[in-house]
Amino acid sequence: PPQPADASARRRARLAGASAWLFVAGLAGASAWALCLAARAAHPFLGAAADIAVVWASIAPADLAAHAARVRRALAADDDAGSAEPVRGRAAVAMLVGRDVSALDRAAVARACVESVAESSVDGAAAPLFWAALLGPWAAFAYRAVNTMDSMFGHKDERYVDFGLAPARADDVANWLPARLSSIVACLLSPLAGGGAAAAFRSFLSWRLAHESPNAGHPESAYAGALGLRLGGPSRYAEGVIDKPWINPQGREAVASDIRRAVALMYAQTVLSAGAFLALGAALGTALGAAG
Repeated sequence: PPQPADASARRRARLAGASAWLFVAGLAGASAWALCLAARAAHPFLGAAADIAVVWASIAPADLAAHAARVRRALAADDDAGSAEPVRGRAAVAMLVGRDVSALDRAAVARACVESVAESSVDGAAAPLFWAALLGPWAAFAYRAVNTMDSMFGHKDERYVDFGLAPARADDVANWLPARLSSIVACLLSPLAGGGAAAAFRSFLSWRLAHESPNAGHPESAYAGALGLRLGGPSRYAEGVIDKPWINPQGREAVASDIRRAVALMYAQTVLSAGAFLALGAALGTALGAAG
């Protein structure tokens, strides 16, 4: 067990992390709320434009698609050059993932990219849209701040294990419902990516809890079934190899063309999720209005 001084330092680090999270998320949400309120007071059209701008700044499907396309093109360039190793593919996918890419083969590069698209379909699109529909554009911007803090500090390494605890837990909570709802949407839309809804739901129900993260396994299992791939598996990080379980282990290995299919599914999922979340937000608003 830690010595008292160590325990005290850890508590201070956790308190500092929680304080930083509250400040950053609160500032982001309050700034977006004030901007939209001021724009709406000036003119309804400006208010609507501000709402759209804030939500647009909170989502990133186009950026995700661009990064994924670079990985796909890099793998194609490796093939065209007759490279024994996917040197270009590794360099491109390193911009998307935090794992050690130095030993990845072509299938592992494609798999890592598909996993990133699946996971980012939640925090880069579905989750901010969910909170915007439920609470307003300011909530999408506050969510983006929470997710960014998790990306920066929500690690289990020695440096940030305590400071990053609150940002990581907040991100888990904020993504909990969007991850599940949008993954169901992805299963329903899997025929648009050349898959089948039944296979997607089987993978989702079987493997959604296999991931260490409380949320990442849901979109990854849905995409694995929708695309007929196996995802996950052992991955090498700076601290060593992490023996992650395989998701949809009977699926085939990923290839570069699967990246395009994953991006197509992500876009379709984003559009339908946005509509579903808006309907949910409207229904809740109506119900609360009737109750009041």
